[in-house]
Order: sequence, then C-alpha cells, then structure tokens
Amino acid sequence: MSHVATVEVHIKDLEALKAACKTLGLEFVEGQQTFRWYGRHVGDYPLPDGFTAEDMGKCEHALRLQNNAQAYEVGVVKRRDGKPGYTLMYDFWAGGYGLEEAIGKQAGRLRQQYSAQVATKQARKQGYRVTQSMQQDGSLRLVCTKR
Repeated sequence: MSHVATVEVHIKDLEALKAACKTLGLEFVEGQQTFRWYGRHVGDYPLPDGFTAEDMGKCEHALRLQNNAQAYEVGVVKRRDGKPGYTLMYDFWAGGYGLEEAIGKQAGRLRQQYSAQVATKQARKQGYRVTQSMQQDGSLRLVCTKR
C-alpha cells in the first residue's frame, strides 16, 4: 500500500536540512533521484497536491536512515506551486518501516530540527550565540544571547 504525503515545510536552505538530518541520524543523499517507498500508487490514499502518480518516488535528493536499510526514505522534491525551494515527501505506510520513528509523525521532528537550524543560522548572522535544549515535552528550546 502507498500512503505518500508531503511534509508541511518549505525547504529553502539545503545546508540547514543537511544539519537537521545529521541531528536525527539521517543521511542526506545529494542527487539521488528516487526515494524508497511502496513503489506504486494503488489509489487507496489521495495524491499530494500538485503531484501525479507518475511523480511518486521521484526526487532531486533523498534522506535515509543510516542504520536501517529496510526503511522508506524521504524525497526532497522541487515544489510544484511555482515557488522556489523544495518540499519533502515520504510514504508513511507501516511507519515507513522505521522512518517515522526517526522523523516523527507527520515528520514533526524533522520539521522542528530544520526550523531550528534555519533560526540558529539567522541568529548567528546577527551576532547571537545560540544554545539548544530538548524539553521534556519533546519541544526544542533555542536560547539566543548577544555576544
């Protein structure tokens, strides 16, 4: 079964995405043009907006778990809405065979880490020192202090 969804995040900074991947134990595979998923769209779940069945599994780059060769992968795909940047797609059937454990439900951990990397990069450009800490509720806390 295929259950491919797009992740609600607008990727504009691939370096920040690479850093987020490293934090989560994912490998960013530059130039990989397909991502591991069920392998065909069987019509049991709606296609992501702007994509056709033929688009499924195709990407510009991919994210994969470093220690699980069976897990599905995340495709880093050019946006289809005319805006620059990328969107993320993955097949969440059966938890992506371990993928969702790393990236979180609806890729929540991956979105959080990407956003933190972008914010940290911008804060440092403005002269702030940034520290991160994971809270007990799973949220990520960024503390910015002027140098």
